[in-house]
Amino acid sequence: MSYGHPFSSSRMSAAPGRPKQARAAARQGEGIPVSANPPPAAPAASARSLLLTLLGEYVYPSTEGVWTQTLLQAFALVGIAEKAARQALARANTAGWIEGGKEGRQAWWALSPGGSALIAEGSRRVLGLAQNKHEWAGGWLLLHVTLPETRRADRLRLYRVLHWMGFGSPTPGLWICPHADRADAVRAQLRELGLEDDTLAFQARSLDFGIPQPTLVQKAWDVPALAEHYLELESRFSALRPRNAEDHFQAHAQLVNAFQRLPAVDPGLPHSLLPSDWVGTRVTKRLNELRARWREPAHAQWQAMSEIA
Repeated sequence: MSYGHPFSSSRMSAAPGRPKQARAAARQGEGIPVSANPPPAAPAASARSLLLTLLGEYVYPSTEGVWTQTLLQAFALVGIAEKAARQALARANTAGWIEGGKEGRQAWWALSPGGSALIAEGSRRVLGLAQNKHEWAGGWLLLHVTLPETRRADRLRLYRVLHWMGFGSPTPGLWICPHADRADAVRAQLRELGLEDDTLAFQARSLDFGIPQPTLVQKAWDVPALAEHYLELESRFSALRPRNAEDHFQAHAQLVNAFQRLPAVDPGLPHSLLPSDWVGTRVTKRLNELRARWREPAHAQWQAMSEIA
């Protein structure tokens, strides 16, 4: 999930505000025309994720508003149809991530305090993956959660949260995480889900008997599939050759979105638990190079779309 991870937060920021460019066209309800030749449509389920990517990359930490038409044009450039884009805006507003207003007939949206906190947390997690070079002290955070089939919805929500927080499950009901410092965050999420009383929680260290540590990692996480995911990202984005501002915006926004979705698939295992030639390290470096190369023209395109003449 990118910024659309299952966390919620009450962290506060400045109140949102209307867009800076409130010009005559906005007052008359005019907008920027959407590209006549949009790329193939992306899955509708990714629209909300891309919304937070757009706001997180091109707006955050500002709480200045963005015109709806600007967002629709940006969505079109990354392959999201208008209907899916409007649904994403409505759902993000319902979830409390964004707040809206109007200038004449023109609507705008801005990050709410909760949306700003969501983006800050997502950015921290992505940065943590890129900088995951610390020595692991060997501590584990363990959870044992058993929920009956009648609580399947609760179980699915729990699984999403635990995957996002870096947990793996080597055996049914048992979840392990090498990030023992996340205990407070885990407690908060279990409490919010109403599952604190259904959970056994421990901090522990591996002993020199029982299942070998490499086997434990293999049982809890699909590391080969994760490596394949990184290779697919490298192949996908290294093949792109953006030629103009719109191309750069499309490539950059999709790459940033891919980065922001990584915590949903990469638990951020310490290097000592990964293969010595871990492909994720090399691919992350390559993708960061592309991100830096495409950033300036992409941001220039966003600025052009934001200026309603």
